[in-house]
Amino acid sequence: MDRMDNDSRAAQGQQGRPGQQGQLTGLKVVEFAHVVAGPLAGAMLADQGADVVHVEPPGAGDAARAMGPRRDGVPLWFKVAGRNKRSVTLDLHHEEGRRIAHDLIAWADVVIVTLRAGRLRAWGLDWEAVHAVNPQAILLQISGFGATSSRADAPGFGKMGEARSGVVHLTGFPDGPPVHTGFSHGDAVTGLMGAFAILAALHRRDTDPDFDGEWIDLALFEPLFRLVEWQIIAYDQLGAAPERAGNQLAVAPAAVINTYRSGDGDWLTVTSATTRSVLNVVRLLGLDEEAYATVEAQHAGRERLDHALRAWVAARPADECLAAFERAEVVASRVFSAADIVTDPVYAEREDVVTVDDPDLGPVRMQAALPHFRRNPGAVWRTGPALGADNGLVYGQWLGIDGERLAKLEGQGVI
Repeated sequence: MDRMDNDSRAAQGQQGRPGQQGQLTGLKVVEFAHVVAGPLAGAMLADQGADVVHVEPPGAGDAARAMGPRRDGVPLWFKVAGRNKRSVTLDLHHEEGRRIAHDLIAWADVVIVTLRAGRLRAWGLDWEAVHAVNPQAILLQISGFGATSSRADAPGFGKMGEARSGVVHLTGFPDGPPVHTGFSHGDAVTGLMGAFAILAALHRRDTDPDFDGEWIDLALFEPLFRLVEWQIIAYDQLGAAPERAGNQLAVAPAAVINTYRSGDGDWLTVTSATTRSVLNVVRLLGLDEEAYATVEAQHAGRERLDHALRAWVAARPADECLAAFERAEVVASRVFSAADIVTDPVYAEREDVVTVDDPDLGPVRMQAALPHFRRNPGAVWRTGPALGADNGLVYGQWLGIDGERLAKLEGQGVI
């Protein structure tokens, strides 16, 4: 009877899947990644036909399964977040579980991880281990501060990445606090850039006979930092950080997500995404842990917790708050402006700001080529060219259009 039930469930799992549909049919992906950023990268691939195996711990599974609004007690968020994937349970605390994880890595074309650096090494999911198991594998590693920074083993959530990126500093009203956008902005954009980076590496795998795997190393603040294209060059050339010109999430992953003003006037972001991370805040504030023991209790006490944390931060200078948060493993960040970014040691360690010569302005600073490909990195070799500066190269040399035709096209206003 059990065998028949299993066969029936397997058949149901195949229903509705069209054959050979999507750009990525045949691509095999395994993700040791939970909540938003890493799974969203896998989701972008799954939506294009890739076979994506989502590895979850037995019991509760991915924390995202319990997040967000519910209808009749059923969480809605994961219905979308987990779509087009295969879910398997695997306990990586066990040696046998880790052996199976290596079997999955050997099967896969792409491996996605979001665990802390120390845990990755302990479980054999870091770059060296993945590459030893499968030399052709592409590893997407998403973390709070990147694998090469001094904070490689620190925890991080998407809201911290948003704060560090400069985006939050730019969002809100001039006379009010910095405002986070109303969704998992940092996580989502990181997932999107992670998917893009995977595709870039796959192209090289398919065109480079010497391909020897790729390690994509992506910090949570880097994608949004890259997308606000003008903040660094505007600060660099004009000498003033762009400011806000004109908000706690309606659907939050956990009970603590907001900005708070310190006693010395700085704005800090404090964020949570799990029951445990909320309890870290509760302990720091000296509140009754039993009153916040469950997800439901935490959300019911959200306003009280927010007021208590606001008062706690307001009574202390920013540096003292941040030091206490770090000791308590509470994920927090000062809300960065472009001025903070260009002097921040982690950005410097990551080499995320580069100087490029411009024919009109001379040396200018801007975002580096992101994400970081550790095996074969990109580079910024020019600023934006003048209009039509490459017509001759592209049309003439690459497409083979002769000079007479080029002149005619230009005369006709075609080019």
